[in-house]
Amino acid sequence: MKRILEPEVMDTIKEAKAYDDMDFLEVNTAFVNRLIDLGISDGHFLDLGTGTARIPIMLAKRVPSIQITAIDLSSNMLNIGQKHVNQAELTNRISLKKADAKNLPYANQSFDGVFSNSIIHHIPDPSSVILEIKRVLKPQGLLYIQDLLRLESTMAIEKIVDTYARDDTQYQRKLFRDSLFAALTIDEVETIIRKAEVTNTKTAQISDRHWSIERGFQNL
Repeated sequence: MKRILEPEVMDTIKEAKAYDDMDFLEVNTAFVNRLIDLGISDGHFLDLGTGTARIPIMLAKRVPSIQITAIDLSSNMLNIGQKHVNQAELTNRISLKKADAKNLPYANQSFDGVFSNSIIHHIPDPSSVILEIKRVLKPQGLLYIQDLLRLESTMAIEKIVDTYARDDTQYQRKLFRDSLFAALTIDEVETIIRKAEVTNTKTAQISDRHWSIERGFQNL
């Protein structure tokens, strides 16, 4: 099924509030659990497409020795996220910045690890983000990217929406549906990683609606 792009930035107040109100607790918890399994313990980490900062807050609470820079292109997402960071009393460890994942304002090899949940499907050319990740990540650094999976048919997508967004508003269901149509297939992800020459990574389908790219810390 052909990929149907959605807007790259969810920058209206309506979009940001609708996104923040959606229940991502199970997915976010699994995401943080996997980061911990991959060995995240201390250092400076970059979160791409942080949205309203739910994942860095959860991660910082569970791993008290890390610093996180979390970026997004949506001012409204970041404004809500900053309120969450303030309420969690984590302003000394989580820094939110407005920045473009396709053109990161950071020097080469700046971060001990890079992670991202659900940014790739927003990007028309995801390889640009992967190349930037490769540039700013230290050679031995941790990498974990997770995103939605584009399924084989409209019927399959509607089944996923009905299963996981049954109790959401019609607008929230539309956001979810649009994201599934804009997502990548496993083959597309593997091709991007291969062409970008990001080494020692594992790409896999990890649920009925998600894929991941992962690499734990490397011993060089």
